[in-house]
Amino acid sequence: MSDDNSSSPAAVLRALVASAVAADLAALDDRVEVVERSGGAADEGVTADPAKRLAGLVGSADSVVAVVPRFDADLARRLNASLAATDGDGDAGDSNGSERDATVPGDVRVVFTDAASDRLSGATGPVVRRALADRGVDAYRHDGESPVAVVLADDRAAVGLIDGDGISALLRTDAPAVREWAAATCRRYLAAAESVTDD
Repeated sequence: MSDDNSSSPAAVLRALVASAVAADLAALDDRVEVVERSGGAADEGVTADPAKRLAGLVGSADSVVAVVPRFDADLARRLNASLAATDGDGDAGDSNGSERDATVPGDVRVVFTDAASDRLSGATGPVVRRALADRGVDAYRHDGESPVAVVLADDRAAVGLIDGDGISALLRTDAPAVREWAAATCRRYLAAAESVTDD
């Protein structure tokens, strides 16, 4: 999807990431993919779906660490499907030798900030935390804010621009500069967060 319009979510996201990593993303175009949520109409016959692409990236990884500022129901459903184990009984597997599905990451750590953090501690907090734990997600709560969602899935980084309807644009790349920035960002949030997995 084209992001020539400088006010489009895709263009805004590219500018944010370029500024954060102090790099010219245009020089990395062959390693950077940016998709923007379609407004209902397909662009050149292809409807962009950032939430679906992010869920696919997470579902195909062995290890995932993320910072998430908003708990989006659509993305949660997609991630739930990506993280669901299919060992015959639908169980996620355990230390007794049950096999996890090959597409289920073995290590998933998510730091929830902003409104997402509130969901972990509010009235629905116990249900949300239990659902995350059932999927093998180590959840953390951070009192601060994050302007974007940041995900490191194996050797790929993803950055999502969030609006009231979920992920409006997603940037995915294996470019070292963005991966290193994403890893450092996740480490910084994890260091200042509290684990809520065992609450």
